[in-house]
Amino acid sequence: MPLTPRHPSPRARWLRSAVLVAASAGLVATALPAPAPLGIGDPLFPHLGNPGYDVLSYDIALTYQGENTRPLEAVTRIEALTTADLERINLDFTHGTVRSVAVDGEPAEFVTSAEDLVITPARETEEGEALTIEVAHTSDPGGSADSGGWVRTGDGLAMANQADAAHRVFPSNDHPADKAYFTFRITAPSGLTAVANGLPAGRTTAGAATTWTYRTAHPMATELAQVSIGRTTVVHRTGPHGLPVRDVVPTADRELMEPWLKRTPGHLEWMERQVGRYPFETYGVLVADADTGYELETQTLSLFERRLFTEPALPEWYVDSIMVHELAHHWFGNSVSPRTWSDLWLNEGHASWYEALYAEETAEQSLERRMKAAYAASDRWRAAGGPPAAPEPPKPGHKISLFRPVVYDGSALVLYALRQEIGKDAFQRLERRWVSEHRDGTASTADFTALASEVAGRDLSSFFAGWLYAEKTPAMPGHPEWRSQAAGAAPAASAPKPG
Repeated sequence: MPLTPRHPSPRARWLRSAVLVAASAGLVATALPAPAPLGIGDPLFPHLGNPGYDVLSYDIALTYQGENTRPLEAVTRIEALTTADLERINLDFTHGTVRSVAVDGEPAEFVTSAEDLVITPARETEEGEALTIEVAHTSDPGGSADSGGWVRTGDGLAMANQADAAHRVFPSNDHPADKAYFTFRITAPSGLTAVANGLPAGRTTAGAATTWTYRTAHPMATELAQVSIGRTTVVHRTGPHGLPVRDVVPTADRELMEPWLKRTPGHLEWMERQVGRYPFETYGVLVADADTGYELETQTLSLFERRLFTEPALPEWYVDSIMVHELAHHWFGNSVSPRTWSDLWLNEGHASWYEALYAEETAEQSLERRMKAAYAASDRWRAAGGPPAAPEPPKPGHKISLFRPVVYDGSALVLYALRQEIGKDAFQRLERRWVSEHRDGTASTADFTALASEVAGRDLSSFFAGWLYAEKTPAMPGHPEWRSQAAGAAPAASAPKPG
């Protein structure tokens, strides 16, 4: 449905102050600097995102010919609201060929610069204007799987765009600070099934091809986009309050996966008891025959490797708790998205916390024992990757290295310390208020610490300074006897981590 332009968001007001370095010599008669990637100054990904506009919606049309090594033909239509006067518009995009660009229906000049697509519209746009950008391009599933974007499965494709890879699939403002509504139109051979975030909005067949349409009912960060194409079966069931639950599994594995799939309504009920009602229009599990090395909380349809459910060495309780980890992200990370990537601890720390709490309540896996082990390793983790709220940048060419132990159990440990400090009742009030007050938005570490102080009725600045930013782990409230090993000590073995 058509979207009504919104008032500029807090993010948009912030972007007005970003410096527009910009654009391209030779594209217009006036002499301007050479095109340059911009970025919004994220501490970990300085060239990610673009200033000057707020995306309202994406409409992404993809045509898949049936071979997951060939580029897909695509058209991405972006509705945006400008937050500054713009001579040029930068989008994040790489790993595809741009065929043409139009701005407000008029052909526009374009050039690529690093991982930016720099567009020169026929006329300069002014602050506060509604803007429509249409890019015809290819979307290439080739390349290193470590880089993210498209994931080739045994029978098709899926997406894994975290942390900085959605722009390997479609042109976008690829930063979680700019959430938007999505429509996907996926054309594929009629023997295949296509599924995407949100709910179905139509399906048509013409000749040997079928076009599947899906729309989100809530804004979404680009990193959480999901499209699955393959020989899959969609399994429907009902969750709490009549919530539609749909799982997507390889058709050959339909019965094999059922013992796991049927757990989801119970997982939803358990999470709702912790933090309140599920925040989206649907939920489900996407089982992909792929080797990603992680699971991922793509919005409304979490991505799981098939082998998580088939590896006999993994205990049942562990797999069960990882399913809860990805579900918990739908409150922490999806509905409430990080303002910057340095706020990642709020995503992974909370998901790891509820994963651990669920394992304690349902499988007698002691939360205190897990947190004591995390405390013992915490100084090593901080030395290796920085403290929870000030992580070091990922390794060049390996962006997934951002997801270190300190942002998982190292950050869950912060939440355990906070609960020890303010008490269980205040902690639960904080959690519920956090996901309620920031629903469908973005929030920062400063927002969380301010709310925690308000709920506790006292200033927690000193507490958070140590737990979130210090080189050494502070003493654990209630457990002064706990000790953290020196940074040079040998690490203990750990189980594979989710996304």
